[in-house]
Amino acid sequence: MAKARISLGFLLLFLLSSPLPAARADKRFPVNAWPKPTSMSWAEPHMAMPVSRSFHVVGPSGNAYLLSAARRYAALILAERYRPIVRPAVTVAAGGAELRCLTLAVSDLHAPLEHGVDESYALEILPTGAATVTAATAWGAMRGLETFSQLAWWGDAAGRREQMLLLVASGVRVEDRPLYPHRGLMLDTGRTYFPVADILRTIDAMAANKMNVFHWHITDSQSFPLELPSEPALAEKGSYGEDMRYTVEDVNLIVDFAMHRGVRVVPEIDMPGHTASWAGAYPEAVACAGKFWLPDASDWPNRLAAEPGAGQLNPLEPKTYQVVANVVNDVTSLFPDGFYHAGADEVTPGCWQADPSIQADLARGGSLSQLLERFVGSVHPLIVSRNRTAVYWEDVLLDQTVNVSSSAIPPETTILQTWNNGASNTKLIVQAGYRAIVSSASFYYLDCGHGDFVGNNSIYDDPRSDYDTNGGSWCGPFKTWQRVYDYDIAHNLTADEAKLVIGGEVAMWTEQVDAAVLDGRVWPRASAMAEALWSGNRDAATGRKRYAEATDRLTDWRHRMVVRGVRAEPIQPLWCRTRPGMCNVVR
Repeated sequence: MAKARISLGFLLLFLLSSPLPAARADKRFPVNAWPKPTSMSWAEPHMAMPVSRSFHVVGPSGNAYLLSAARRYAALILAERYRPIVRPAVTVAAGGAELRCLTLAVSDLHAPLEHGVDESYALEILPTGAATVTAATAWGAMRGLETFSQLAWWGDAAGRREQMLLLVASGVRVEDRPLYPHRGLMLDTGRTYFPVADILRTIDAMAANKMNVFHWHITDSQSFPLELPSEPALAEKGSYGEDMRYTVEDVNLIVDFAMHRGVRVVPEIDMPGHTASWAGAYPEAVACAGKFWLPDASDWPNRLAAEPGAGQLNPLEPKTYQVVANVVNDVTSLFPDGFYHAGADEVTPGCWQADPSIQADLARGGSLSQLLERFVGSVHPLIVSRNRTAVYWEDVLLDQTVNVSSSAIPPETTILQTWNNGASNTKLIVQAGYRAIVSSASFYYLDCGHGDFVGNNSIYDDPRSDYDTNGGSWCGPFKTWQRVYDYDIAHNLTADEAKLVIGGEVAMWTEQVDAAVLDGRVWPRASAMAEALWSGNRDAATGRKRYAEATDRLTDWRHRMVVRGVRAEPIQPLWCRTRPGMCNVVR
């Protein structure tokens, strides 16, 4: 790509002075972008212009990721052939200008992809055939490219289908930036292995939804699928099989693919709980490994694990720390992001209490919380020494039975991720001075409501077992897109407390999910969170929740995602979208 021979200052002046009639930012337009931009105007009457067959994106040459994105989006726009469900009510000027190129202007090409990087951008498409994206960073420019791509479609001129054209909205101005810097999806590959292609497709869809954090929950009790140079035995003996492992080359591919789309990859190696899969390589380091997870079905408090697959790292065993040090060093070498997720959820008392060495320690007056603090107190400094911020699930601080003191996880180097008790636990975390990532199971757990996966459970003998309750799922019912969309992650927080909420993540736990159903379980419900965290879930003018207004837009966006190869599930019959308003509850 040739470098644009135009100054950033001139472009900004051009954008600010160009004569486009204003329209209300929350107005519904013939064609929309998802997530809804912070501010968008489209001059009336709404116009569109043809896109040249030689359309290209012109940008600065100082950032390889941005140049790659420019080529990718130019190719997407020319090849997509997206036709809206409802024909956009726009006028295509006969014999008017056509759009030949989109110009990018970026003030800081070298800003790294890290938490808090500026993702703002401005987009303008003039009827004269000029289009520009201006941004502070390459990552903001990528968000602008995505918005531009969604304002283009394959349509007909004046209703004549024999004259199908690639069109783009003209007379448009967008000024956009995210509400929250952390907008993520967590995918669990410890319970179910997903081929690399499925992970790449998921990351690509995330970027299209302007989500910027792929939280990769790599390992769990069921499997350890990551090959590590210093600890090869963990994957050799802990994975489902040789063809269900992620190699170093796979990781490099995934991280690089994500970087090209402005998506950070945050690795999670859960410990000390959820580590039964480590026992094949290091049985001496794992307590209660191989034992049946629920010795007495009527005695839940004395279970050995939260679900089948019992085993927790033993904090009293020296080998534990040798292996953990190698794991942390290898993982931080493979993943460049500044966040390292260390898990620490669901440490089950019964497992540790079943171990003879721990029994002896408890008999000498020790406690389970002291054991956890011993472990975290050893591992946390190691993570920080690798120039990482440690992320833990909330349990490490808030669990009622096994927890650590705040001195073991200083707020300056720690972020806590919520998943229980909705807004209440978020408030507890920020009141303690910690930054919070919100993943409330009541709103953001995408696996909920599909029943359970345990066998021979006599509760199902009762025909009312899942009637008017939770659908047989501990976190049911199913989280509809409306429920995801409506959640306010800073609910009931003061202004100062809300500043500590850095964003949220929808979570895809995979006890009952594999590649065959992945797309439909994630999309478009993850899209609902993406908009809520990007531009909010309320009308800017009235302050009212806008899920009703969002329904048609999300239907259109889901349709476009399917065109792009994402098998997103529908949210309405096609009949509804083609008969506006007829599927509403109130006329």
